[in-house]
Amino acid sequence: MSDIYNETNPEEVSCLSSIDEEGNELILFNDNIHTFDYVIDCLLEVCKLSYEQASNCANIAHRKGLCAVKHGSYDELLKMHDQLVKKKLKVEIR
Repeated sequence: MSDIYNETNPEEVSCLSSIDEEGNELILFNDNIHTFDYVIDCLLEVCKLSYEQASNCANIAHRKGLCAVKHGSYDELLKMHDQLVKKKLKVEIR
């Protein structure tokens, strides 16, 4: 999956408008298992995204293979990461 990220413009794989000064990203990967509605619901609940942001992230991950869904401190993102993993989504902090 890292090859996709390196070959794709970062702006094309992020549904967020700007990077936090701390520079950490929570990356959502497409898994072809969960429905769009399930992924959107998880992003709404865990990441506190708006419906539009969550929907955009799900679509970008589906089309590009991954999407940066949240930027922030490592500690903040780790909590979200762990919750999303419990919901069986494939995520990573970079």
